[in-house]
Amino acid sequence: MDLMEPVKLRVLTMKDLDAVTEIDYNLLGTKRREYLESRIEGSETSGVPSLAAEANGKLIGFILGNVSGWEYGIPKNVAWIDTLGVAKEYQKRGIARLLFREMYSMFKKVGVDTIYIFVNWRDWDLLKFFDKMGFQRGDMINLELKL
Repeated sequence: MDLMEPVKLRVLTMKDLDAVTEIDYNLLGTKRREYLESRIEGSETSGVPSLAAEANGKLIGFILGNVSGWEYGIPKNVAWIDTLGVAKEYQKRGIARLLFREMYSMFKKVGVDTIYIFVNWRDWDLLKFFDKMGFQRGDMINLELKL
C-alpha cells in the first residue's frame, strides 16, 4: 500500500454519516444522505457491520454491506455489498481492497458463502476492481421497469 499515513479500519457508525455522504457525493455527483443513513442503520443490525477507513483521524473510505434476511427468497448464506467509496485523493492505494477483504472475512465468519453486488455495465473501473477481487458474472438477472 502506497500511503504516507497508516490506515485504520473500524466499524462505521451514524457519526460518520456526514463524511460518508461527502465522499459519496464527490464520487457520484448526487446527494444520497437518506439512502446512506438507512444503509448505515441497517448494517448496525445485520450481524456484520459496515466499515470505515481512517487516516490521521479522518474518514477516507467506507464499505456498506449486509447479510441477507431471506428477502425475495434469498437465503442467509448470501451477503450484499451496497456501496464502496474511497475519497478521490486516496484512491489507487489499496484502501478499497483493504475494506473489501475485511468485510469478506466478516461475512465468511457468519456463514456467508456468496456475495452479490450491482455494478453499472459501463463502470469499467468498478468492474475491473471486483474482477480483481474474484467476482464473476452470477446466475441472477437484473430486471428493471422504466416508468
